[in-house]
Order: sequence, then structure tokens, then C-alpha cells
Amino acid sequence: MDEHPGGGGGVGSQRQPPQSGSNNGGGGGVMVPHQPDEMPRQQYTIPGILHYIQHEWARFEMERAHWEVERAELQARIAFLQGERKGQENLKNDLVRRIKMLEYALKQERAKYHKLKYGTELNQGEMKMPSFESDTKESEVSVVPANSQLTWKQGRQLLRQYLQEVGYTDTILDVRTQRVRSLLGLSGSEQNGSVENKNLQSPGDVLETFNFLENAEDSGERGLGLGGRRRHGGAEPLPFPPGAGTSFLLGGDDVMESVLGLGDLADLTVTNDETDYSYDLPSNKESSFRKTWNPKYTLRSHFDGVRALAFHPVEPCLVTVSEDHTLKLWNLTKTVPAKKSASFDVEPVYTFRAHVGPVLSLAMTSSGEQCFSGGIDSTIQWWNIPSSNVDPYDTYEPSVLAGSWLDHTDAVWGLAYSGIKNRLLSCSADGTVKLWNPTEKNPCISTFNTNKEHGVPTSVDFNGCDPAHMVASFNTGDVVVYDLETSQSALVLKGQGDGTLPGSNHINKVVSHPTLPVTITAHEDRQIKFYDNKSGKVIHAMVAHLDAVTSLAVDPNGIYLMSGSHDCSLRLWNLDSKTCVQEITAHRKKSEEAIYDVAFHPSKAYIASAGADALARVYV
Repeated sequence: MDEHPGGGGGVGSQRQPPQSGSNNGGGGGVMVPHQPDEMPRQQYTIPGILHYIQHEWARFEMERAHWEVERAELQARIAFLQGERKGQENLKNDLVRRIKMLEYALKQERAKYHKLKYGTELNQGEMKMPSFESDTKESEVSVVPANSQLTWKQGRQLLRQYLQEVGYTDTILDVRTQRVRSLLGLSGSEQNGSVENKNLQSPGDVLETFNFLENAEDSGERGLGLGGRRRHGGAEPLPFPPGAGTSFLLGGDDVMESVLGLGDLADLTVTNDETDYSYDLPSNKESSFRKTWNPKYTLRSHFDGVRALAFHPVEPCLVTVSEDHTLKLWNLTKTVPAKKSASFDVEPVYTFRAHVGPVLSLAMTSSGEQCFSGGIDSTIQWWNIPSSNVDPYDTYEPSVLAGSWLDHTDAVWGLAYSGIKNRLLSCSADGTVKLWNPTEKNPCISTFNTNKEHGVPTSVDFNGCDPAHMVASFNTGDVVVYDLETSQSALVLKGQGDGTLPGSNHINKVVSHPTLPVTITAHEDRQIKFYDNKSGKVIHAMVAHLDAVTSLAVDPNGIYLMSGSHDCSLRLWNLDSKTCVQEITAHRKKSEEAIYDVAFHPSKAYIASAGADALARVYV
């Protein structure tokens, strides 16, 4: 029984796992002949097999998707490079043809000159008109010849020789080299054009020196309805002095002021119309891909001038205030196609009514749930903004008006809100600037300029770098930085004004740069000035418009400045180079006034303007 092959060994294999030590504890019988190191085979099940197949299939599909994405990117890159290469070859062939024509014309001129001077024919060999049929056929068969590098070098040397014979220098070749560098994304070491540095002079001298309005020639540009004032449409970009950009960013204390004259202003670029191709040499890569703003939405429901506007922080919505005593909420996604125009008309979704006179100022909270408005009735109204999808024909909701403050005794011309401490600033024609905490029972925290020591305030804003300070502008030309904790003036920024011109010191708008210690002001004498908040000096001053500058706005990234003026135009400025990168003719004049306010959307690609023509426009 013990020696039978299927005996006790087989029973033991069912009672205990097949371990190496179990073969020696059988009790003296003959061992079962099997391998001691054999492991049990894994039991496969249908669900396990299906799960494994699904897992492998998912991994395969993921890798395949990644491969497809990489393949598409590489194909796009190849197509782009092939297009660039073909374009370069076409340009080279065109230049070769021009060289042949120039060579032929040069030979003819030499023969003509020799015959006129000596009376004999000049022996230059056989002169034939250059033929381009063979070149065209060769280019169709093969875009790049086998010895392309050698041919390119020889052609370049030949072109250099011809240009020297004609009388040109290496300027054309340098232009071509710079163009190639800009296409490859390399920053050029030279800028296209420069302007001589000018010492700051009074606006009266500027106006007397640059009487360009009387001698300007019309060159097919559009009129602005300014009584003969026109802008040159084909002017070149006008850069500011080279040192000004660096000094502006660094905020140097000893930087002298520089100012643009009106003659230079007339040559600022108007970039409303897109051109097909240009050989402008951009100074950096960003200017090559600069966005061009175009009007898209027209907000035409107000019955009088639109004094101010503010975008919702997140949604494509904005609020406008008008001299028709109302505020209106607009949803840019609810549009109506305009007649005979590529833009869209927008109807308001809600109208706020509480003021008993024209509404002059507006401020939006950082959450977008509330806003504040100030009017000529000396009140500040606190509003809860309804949903942008509200039905315009719903019943009146009294809870929209959250509160009304009556501390001012005259028109409220400026409002500013800071979301860091939930504070509101207001400036009034009564000569005071007030700080508010909307959540308190007595919201007015402190009052500034109670004795009108600096004049009447015209605009206020919180300091972008230091929320504990705010800046206010006055009709006397003073720009004062106040400490919000002590309610005292910390610094007075004074500029050089011309007292001989009436209203030349008046400041219409003041804004603070969001990231730099810089304050920017818009003046009645057509100037925009930049102040250093540390030294109190004017960093830069420029004549920016053809009429009074009424409004300013800095984009959330602090790269661009937008200005509006009574000359009916918006201008977009690069704060680094301080150049005008785009001008938009936006509104029509009414009672010698045009644009009241401009604004950037905090998070979306929208800008807007409010005008005396009862319209607000949004650009994308």
C-alpha cells in the first residue's frame, strides 16, 4: 500500500500545500516522485482575462493618442518650416531676377554713357535680355538645388558687388537680415528709428513751436470733426527716447523730464486698418504678435452722455452710468445684429434708478456682486448687482438698492474700490476726499483735504503697490499721496505746469500702476504724466492727444495704458517703450466733448469706452 504510486503521497497533496519540507515528514514510506520546487499554476478566470485585455487596450489607446498628438505637432512644424523654406526660396529667386534686370540695365547705362562721352560703342560682349523661363522650370522641379549653400553665398557676394556699383551700401542687406531675425524670434539690437531727446518745456512753448495744425497736409485720412484737425494715416511708429523706458521701470530719481511736441504727435501710428505686408522692424517679439482691437459691441440705450463704465471681474458684463440719471447692466452674450455693420447692438438687462440727477462716477467690487455710483445729487448709491441673465421685464426688486450715503455736499466726481480691505474712496466738488467701509453702520471712516489746502479733488485711486496709501488729483495740478491709517498726506507729486494757459493745471484722471510705484495722470492740456511715488518727481511727460485727455486705464498686467480724449480717439500705449501702438476713432463730439471713460476687463479680452454721444462701445 505504501509503495503504490497513488498512495499516501496523493492524499497528502490534498491535505497540505506542496512545500519542500512536507516531502520529508511522510513517516518512512516511499516518497512520491515529483519535483520539490514546482509552484502552483495561477488559475485564470474569464473576468480576469477580460479585465487584463481592457487594461492593456486602454493603455494602448492612451499611447496611441499621445503618439497621434506628437505626430500632428511634428507635421505642423514640418509644414511650417517647409512653408518658410519655400517662401525664402521664392524671395531669393525674386531677388536673383531683380539682380539680372539691374545688371542688364547697368550694362545699358554704361554703353549709353560711353557712347555719349567717347562716341564709340563699348564692347561688353553680347547683351541679352535676361530670361526667367529656365529659372521657373528649375524651381518647379526642385525648390533647392544640390549646391544651395554655395549658390547662396555666391549670389550674396554678387548682390553685394552690384549694390556697391550702383551706389548702395549694406543697408538693404541689413534690413533683410533684421527681417529674418525677427521672423526667427530673435530680438534685434537696433530699433527702427529714434527721436532726439528733448528737455521738458512748458506747454505754451510747445504749442507755439509746433504749429502743425496750420501747415498739415491731408493725405487721405479720415476727419474727426475737430474743425480741420486730422491725423496722418501712413505715419511711422514713433518711439520715445531710448533711456526713458528703463528709467520709467526703475523709477530713477534724477531722470529729467522729456516731452513730445505736437509735431511728433502728428506722426503717431494709426493702426485701425490692417495692411497686407510690411517690412517694419519690430524691436521685440511681442510687437510682432500684438493684438489689434476692433469695435464689436455698441451699447445704445442711454439718452444722454455715458459718464463712466466698469466691467464685471469675471463675466462678460459691464455697468454704465449716464447723465440720464440711470445705471444700466449689459450682458455682452445677449446681442442683436446691427444694421449695415459688422458690430452687434446690446440691449440692457437691468436699469438702476435712484439718483435725482446725472450720474458721474462708478466703482465695481472685486467680487462683482455689488457696485457704487456717485452723482451730481451729492449721494453715493450702493447697489446689489442682479444676475446677468435676469429677465428685463421682471417686476421691480427693492433689494437691488443696498444703501445710500449723503455725507458729501456737492457732486461726487470720482469713486475707487479696493478689494483688499473692502474700502471705497470718493472725491467730491465740495473739496473733500472720503474713505468708506460699506459694512459698518457709520460707513464714513475718514475725510481728507477738509480745508481745501490742495484745491478741489477731481479723481482718486488706491495705490497698486501699497494698499495702505491712496492717490488723489486736484484741479490745482497737485497729485497727493495719502496715508489711509493716519489720514495725512505722505507725498505731494508736483509737475511743471504752465499757469498762463487757462485750465492747464487741471487733472482729469489719476490712476496707479498695479505693480510699479508709478502714478499716471491725464491733463486738460493734452498731456499724460508719469510720477515716481518714491521721489515725487515727474518721470515722463508727453503730449498724448489733440485735445484734453479725459480718462486713463491700465491693463491688469501693467503692460499697456489706454487713454481717451475729447479728440474722439482712444489710444493704446506700451508702457515699456512708451509708444502709441494703436489708435481707434470711437465716438462723436457733443458740446465739444467726446470720450468720458475707458476700461479694461479684468480677466477677458475686452476694452470699452464711454462717450458724450450717449453710446458705450466694447472692443475685442
